[in-house]
Amino acid sequence: MKKKQVPTTASPRVQRWAVTLRGYDYTIQYRAGKENGNADAFSRLPLPVSRQVQEEDRVLLIQELEGFPLTAEQIRTWTQRDPVLAHVKEYLLRGWPDDSTLDDPLMRPYQTKKLELSVHEGCVLWGARVVIPPVGREQVLKELHQAHPGINRMKGLARSYVWWPSMDKDLENLVQQCETCQVHRKAPAAAPLHPWEWPDQPWKRLHMDYAGPFMGQMFLVVVDAHSKWINAEIMSSTTSAATISKLRAMFATHGLPEVVVSDNGSNFTSQEMEEFLTQNGIVHVTSAPYHPATNGLAERAVQTIKEGLKKVRGDSIETRLQKLLFNYRITPQTTTGKSPAEALMGRKLRCRLDLLHPNLQGKVQQKQSKMKEVHDRQAHPRVFTVGNPVYVRNFGSGLRWIPWVIQETTGPLSYTVTLMDGRGVRRHIDHVRSRHPEKATGSPPQGDSVVITQEVVKDGEQKVEGQDNHVMLQSPRDVVTLATEPLPNNVEERPTTSCDAVACTEVVAVPHERYPRRERRQPAYLRDYEQ
Repeated sequence: MKKKQVPTTASPRVQRWAVTLRGYDYTIQYRAGKENGNADAFSRLPLPVSRQVQEEDRVLLIQELEGFPLTAEQIRTWTQRDPVLAHVKEYLLRGWPDDSTLDDPLMRPYQTKKLELSVHEGCVLWGARVVIPPVGREQVLKELHQAHPGINRMKGLARSYVWWPSMDKDLENLVQQCETCQVHRKAPAAAPLHPWEWPDQPWKRLHMDYAGPFMGQMFLVVVDAHSKWINAEIMSSTTSAATISKLRAMFATHGLPEVVVSDNGSNFTSQEMEEFLTQNGIVHVTSAPYHPATNGLAERAVQTIKEGLKKVRGDSIETRLQKLLFNYRITPQTTTGKSPAEALMGRKLRCRLDLLHPNLQGKVQQKQSKMKEVHDRQAHPRVFTVGNPVYVRNFGSGLRWIPWVIQETTGPLSYTVTLMDGRGVRRHIDHVRSRHPEKATGSPPQGDSVVITQEVVKDGEQKVEGQDNHVMLQSPRDVVTLATEPLPNNVEERPTTSCDAVACTEVVAVPHERYPRRERRQPAYLRDYEQ
């Protein structure tokens, strides 16, 4: 074959064939199509294309900017377009009209600051702070809240750069509506103190709890709410059967109580324990979950046992415990003025103490009022009703605060909220805080898995909690509503004489004493003399 150059206009396919065939010596002859038997039937008889295949568009990557930062040019443009700021700018340049002619409420915030406003580069300034038009305020709020710094820090940052009417209120609403800020907030301030009612009889209400492991032992601690008498037993096992055995021995000595208060431990809430208490006519009251202050009397007794055992040395643990209990039982209490042994048994054991008080109930109530007064200085009363949207503390994994809705009020300081599966979870008021109504949804936030540590409230179970050791509830009818507004610190209420068969009350201002008065008693050697 005669060598011929490949045309430059040839297709790339033809050029590739030409390059491939250069390595061969061949001759090209023409052959009619009817004589060409090498081609197959499909190549000789192609089907016509009936439709055109359209390729589908596929999105491989999308990039979106969150937003451009605000500049002075944008503020200048928005200021010119805003009807209020445009008039303010004109008044600043040409002079303010008479105050009586400005009746527009939107102009009043600027009118009160007219001597402090200025115009620079087409923007209205209040001092060194730029006045933001309404159209750009939402973007400024997002810029201030991008790191979720909190209300106070956001206000401090905003007051360094920008200003507009009701700016502080807009910042507060933004934080209250931010789901991220709300579920990571700290616990609210403690609720006002709700003391237990002081029982009028010994061994009427008992508080019990387990202490330990401490010094290699577990201790069952039982406290009488009336006399503050403490029983502490070293336990080799903390099962319900072992607990019932120790309680039965105590009841055989002092009798059956009317109410027993405990936490929600399995050894106290088991079916075996509930049957034992029910058969003996004892009402079982449990504290709010994860709130040990509800059973505060038992917790304080546990602390007394631990601190005393650390100080008493030189003997076995059993001997040290008995010495500690003996000294505690003969020591007068600051609330009752009597020793636990004298208050429980009506007699002195071995110590000669003359601490009987004529009005024991009044003295205890006075001590309670003083304790409540000190506690309530930093407390904030909060009340929720059924249907209120709230945030509930989560003690499991996941978010710290979960939005729910109040289902039922189970006590003075506890509520029941409804889970998504219909179960009720009880929480103390210190673990509940209000939620903004605009975000009132009944489901937890999406995106984070939440494991809820819960306590299902059983039908018919009586749940009452208190924070101190002076409330006695025998039945739902015995619930006493305490006063939410006590008298001031320097005012005492004293009864006066009757006025026409109607009881009158006189409020006498008494200076508040920092320390209690010292009790002065006559020396013993003067008892035989007349003075």
